[in-house]
This record gives sequence, C-alpha cells and structure tokens, in this order.
Amino acid sequence: MNTQNDFGLIGLAVMGQNLVLNVESRGYTVSVFNRNAEVTAKFVAEHSGQRLFGATTLAEFVASLARPRKVMLMVKAGAPVDEVLSQLLPLLEPGDIVIDGGNSLYTDTERRDAQLSTLGLRFVGAGVSGGEEGARKGPAIMPGGPASTWQVLQPIFESIAARVDGQPCVIHIGPGGAGHYVKMVHNGIEYGDMQLICEAYALLQAAGLSSDEMADVFARWNEGDLQSYLIQITAAALRQRDPDTGQPVVDLILDQAGQKGTGQWTLINAAENAVVVSTINAAVEARVLSSMKAARVAASAVLHGPAAAIVGDRAALVARVHDALYASKVVSYAQGLDLMRTVSQKKGWELDLAGIAGIWRGGCIIRARFLARISEAWRADPELPHLMRAPYFVDLLNRSQQAWRHTVALAVAHGIAVPAMSASLAYYDSYRSARLPANLLQAQRDFFGAHTYERVDRPAGQWFHTAWPEVID
Repeated sequence: MNTQNDFGLIGLAVMGQNLVLNVESRGYTVSVFNRNAEVTAKFVAEHSGQRLFGATTLAEFVASLARPRKVMLMVKAGAPVDEVLSQLLPLLEPGDIVIDGGNSLYTDTERRDAQLSTLGLRFVGAGVSGGEEGARKGPAIMPGGPASTWQVLQPIFESIAARVDGQPCVIHIGPGGAGHYVKMVHNGIEYGDMQLICEAYALLQAAGLSSDEMADVFARWNEGDLQSYLIQITAAALRQRDPDTGQPVVDLILDQAGQKGTGQWTLINAAENAVVVSTINAAVEARVLSSMKAARVAASAVLHGPAAAIVGDRAALVARVHDALYASKVVSYAQGLDLMRTVSQKKGWELDLAGIAGIWRGGCIIRARFLARISEAWRADPELPHLMRAPYFVDLLNRSQQAWRHTVALAVAHGIAVPAMSASLAYYDSYRSARLPANLLQAQRDFFGAHTYERVDRPAGQWFHTAWPEVID
C-alpha cells in the first residue's frame, strides 16, 4: 500500500469518480473510499493502470495519505456530510484539510468550519460546477475556507480546473462558507438562465418553427453574443431524434421540471438580505408550476386565453427574441452578482466579483462569452454599484429594450407565459425609474398604521405623519 498518496476522495458516484480520474491524470496519486466496498473495488479494477488506491476502511484510507492530508467529500449534501465527518474526524490530525465538494448550504459549511477549527483541522467548502463532463475534463471550482488551505490546494485545483485564455477557472473565494455561497448563487443564476432560454423556445415554437429550425436558430445564436454552454446544448437537444419514433426527443419529454433546492436557497437568502432576484424567483416558481401537471391540465379545460400561434415575419421575431433573451440574461446575472456583493459587504468576505465572473467563463454550467464583459466591468470599476450601470451594459440594455418590450408584449397578447423575461423587464424598468409609486404605498402604511414617511420637499431623515380622515366601512 502506498502510504503517501497526494489526495483522497470519499464518495464514488459519477461526479466523484470523474474528479478522481481528473486529479490522477494530472500526475497525482489518489486514495479513494466509498461506503460500499464493492463500488470502490470495481472502480479501482476498471482503472488498474492508474495511480489509485482503494481503501476498504476509513482508517486505511486516512493512513494512506501524505500529511497534511487532503480529503475531499463528494457525498450528498445535508446529513450524509455530517455522518461522514463524524466517522472521519477522529482519524485526522491537526493541520489536515477536509474539502466538501458537494452542493452544501453555506450556513452548514460555516457550522462545520467552526467545528473543525476547534479541532485544529481546516475545512473547505468548495463549489464544483460543470457536471459529469466538467468533473472529468475541467470544472469551475469555487473554494472557500481558511486562506492557509489555498496555498496547499492551489496546485491541485489549478491543475484540474478548466482553463480560459490560459487562466485556470478557480480562485480562493473567501473565508468560511464563501465558496459554497457563491456556488449557490451561481446555481440561482443558472435557474434564471435556463428558464429564459425555455421562454425563448416557447415563443419560437408558437411562431411555428420546427425543432430543427429552432436548433438552427440556437446554433446561430451560439456563434454570437449569446454564446454559452446552455445555448449550445439547447441547439443539440432540439436536434436529437428518438430512435423508436423518429420524433424530436424534446417533444416526448414530460413538461415537469425537477430541482434540488439551490434556487430556493438563493431566494431565501435574497429575501433575508433585502435584495431583489426577481428573475431567479420567476424561474424557481416556473419549475414549481411545471410540477403541477395534473392541475394545469384540468385548468386548461376551463380557463380561457387567446390563440397562442404567432404569425408574421419570422426573421424579425427571431431577432427580437434574441435581444430580449440577451437583455433578460444580463438582468439574471446582475441580480445574482448584486446579491453576492451585498452579502460580501455584510460578512466581510471581500468577494472578487471580477475574479468570480472570470472563473465562470469555463467549466461551469453558466459559462458564457459575455462573462468576460462582466469581469471587465468590475476590473474597470471595483466599486461598481450594479452591473446594469457599467457602460457596456448600459449601451446593450438601451439598444435592446424596444425589442425586449415587443417580445414580452407579444407573449402576453398570445397568452404565452414568459415569467422570467417579464420579471427581468419589470426589474429593469423599476431600477431605471427615478420615481416609483411607492409614495402612495407609504401613504397607505401611514394611513392604517401611522408608520410615517419622508417628504420630497424636506431634508432626508425627517419623518412625518398625517392625520388622515376616518374611513367607515
């Protein structure tokens, strides 16, 4: 048995296996452990020519690692992580590093970080994005935890991460739960991004485009400003045919979307920090509504709407939907980044938004060409208050807003639900408004609850109350 392996990983589901093979392919020796010993034995046997050691017990696993031990957990978030830690921690020594690479809630990560630090151990919550392929070929990695761990983990993480323009898609995000927090918001943005693409698909479908024609549209979009992994796979998915029926596979898939909770976590956190993430919220709610299949089918028989078919110039429609999708995507990213900026300030994390946008350019699910523009915006102005205020995005949104409005209005007129596009446009219009009708809202609050209000003709910070007339029901 090699007793000086460079890296250890616990949890050999598909993501774990692919990460192990990625690490080993970079020249490192890796110890692996799975609670099911048969899974471990089979995995090692299938890769017998590689520098892998399969441990049958946790004690054997820990003993096989060089100090300071670097142990990565790839197990289901929640109780399973705590269960593995309860068995693993007594076997470790001060200075050893434990990395949670799953989608753990960042507050759980902060709790575990505090627990391990009292034992002299170092805990890293590392967001890993890119799915199975990314884990094997190069993911985007978002590690948090003590700064001292980055010096140890940097060579390994930089070697296995995706690269864009020669730069590895990994940086040290910040202390405590910062890594898992950024991954959580990344997933929230991903929810918004995916829903917006689905709404563009619904509009093109209503205009009578076939699956192959829509695949051509998305493939063409992927060659321009909308270039991204999600646009690319959308084109590929629309082109795929079912071998049994010859029909497009997408047309045969039940319209019920699943979710694992990170989008909901983002909404809860945004509400707790009074940050608007309406596009992400609309995307989460769209998934919830999609799950109500039986109710929707029943309602479709009794609730009326206009004819959904869109007629007219298809080329013009495609161009407008492109602009509406692009503008809406900017809002989704802007809201997520605004949430990260706000929480970073509250927690003293000093998140590098330019760096985070930079590592999202490769490996991760939301990788996209315009992330380079986002990174440039914060490098040009580290104090940028909001992405929509950056010169490039000011120009883009101003140029796109008429097509955006036309697209949303067309969808509403034809009874096609576009909740994320609508929410994005409403956010844009609210954010750009120097005056909103909240003055009436404040009057209402003062009327029924004497909550007081400020006045436009008096200095800020002075509060007033009106003796409103009595209303008799």
